[in-house]
Amino acid sequence: MCLIHAFFLKKDFLPADTFHSMTISERLPDTTLLRKIAAEAQTEYILLYLGKTPARLLPQAAERLIQAAQMSQADLIYSDYYKIREGQLLPQPTIEYQTGSVRDDFHFGPLLLYRRAAFSEAVQNMKRDYHYAALYDLRLKISQKGRIFHLPEFLYAVEEDDYRLSGEKQFDYVDPRNRSVQIEMEEACTAHLKAIGAWLPPAFQTLNLDENTFPVEASIIIPVKNRARTIADAVRSALSQKTDFPYNVIVVDNYSTDGTTQILKELSRQSPSLLHLVPECRELGIGGCWNEAINHPQCGKFAVQLDSDDLYNSPEVLSSIVTTFYEQKCAMVIGSYQMVNYKLEEIPPGLIDHHEWTPENGPNNALRINGLGAPRAFYTPLLRKIQFPNVSYGEDYAVGLALSRNYTIGRIFRPLYLCRRWEENSDASLDMDKQNNYNFYKDKLRTLEIRQRISQNAGRIGRQD
Repeated sequence: MCLIHAFFLKKDFLPADTFHSMTISERLPDTTLLRKIAAEAQTEYILLYLGKTPARLLPQAAERLIQAAQMSQADLIYSDYYKIREGQLLPQPTIEYQTGSVRDDFHFGPLLLYRRAAFSEAVQNMKRDYHYAALYDLRLKISQKGRIFHLPEFLYAVEEDDYRLSGEKQFDYVDPRNRSVQIEMEEACTAHLKAIGAWLPPAFQTLNLDENTFPVEASIIIPVKNRARTIADAVRSALSQKTDFPYNVIVVDNYSTDGTTQILKELSRQSPSLLHLVPECRELGIGGCWNEAINHPQCGKFAVQLDSDDLYNSPEVLSSIVTTFYEQKCAMVIGSYQMVNYKLEEIPPGLIDHHEWTPENGPNNALRINGLGAPRAFYTPLLRKIQFPNVSYGEDYAVGLALSRNYTIGRIFRPLYLCRRWEENSDASLDMDKQNNYNFYKDKLRTLEIRQRISQNAGRIGRQD
């Protein structure tokens, strides 16, 4: 008996004899197309292949997917796979789906198996038609009632269709050309958060920014390890800020071995407002280095980020950030930045301004995206209560999510920052294992945050009752 009805967007997928198959479209699945699939399918399972290039199932792959679906009683099943690049098979492991896997770019691979009953129910519950966010809306609705199961086995192979490095792909979601896509994705995510009780209304605690005494108004924080080629540019950019308030620059040197330490020693001799710190602990990530700086007695009321290979684009940046804190009474300020190469020449996608953020829905939309923007600045008293996780990826995102739960996040949509993209960026060319580790960690942060927001909302409702 045939258990799978398979639908392909391209005609060059090589199907097995285990299922009925048909090519339905050469275009992106929209809500209308999903309704058509739900109406056409009569079998227990629906298989979708969404790839843009030829693919083939490995032996017994379809049978194994069915077996996994039956044993797990899951409503959506996905597996690991191979990419075919110049005749070579490159493993493409995928990661576990969890509560916090709500980002719209979660990578399932292009082959997905759905239980037809769950697929049809989710389609029936779609409240609006999407052109770009239909599949995203579908799996969010399935996750609300059902189970999504990852089978860590390599079941198929796909021809490579994107040869860009990881550092080039990561900014696709903030490319201005994708703005219409982002609007739909935010709508679908917002509806999901409301359905699971994790949506936050725009009601924030009021901050009194004058209640604490600090040695300086602001500190520019620069964690660094082995950036001899760029650290002097970054420090001079920080020291060149023109303000009507006192500030300092705190560089946390995480045991550099390439000459960075010697450069910083010389710069600190030239400028008394530069604090060159070397932590006692040798096991610190970027987050741990931030904690060294914000807990230092010389840290200012506002802690302002600058990466060790980037620069502010003018001497007025720090003043602009501090002014925004007072004007918007916010716990965190996030600016915008210009993408440049090592020579500081502009490169695509140009300005990254995170215009998907709105004061009303920004804290909710923050769960859908993989970053909040830069440069980031924080109100130090709150930062000292929260502390950064001691990791070197996602540490700022964790703090941003926590602050956005209860406080206003200020935005500056004009560029403040030159973000250098070059071969020594930590995320310039990540292998698949590291990409998966980073994405799994950020999904875990979102899982924790969603659970906290659900609990907080339940408590709010309880107090109202």
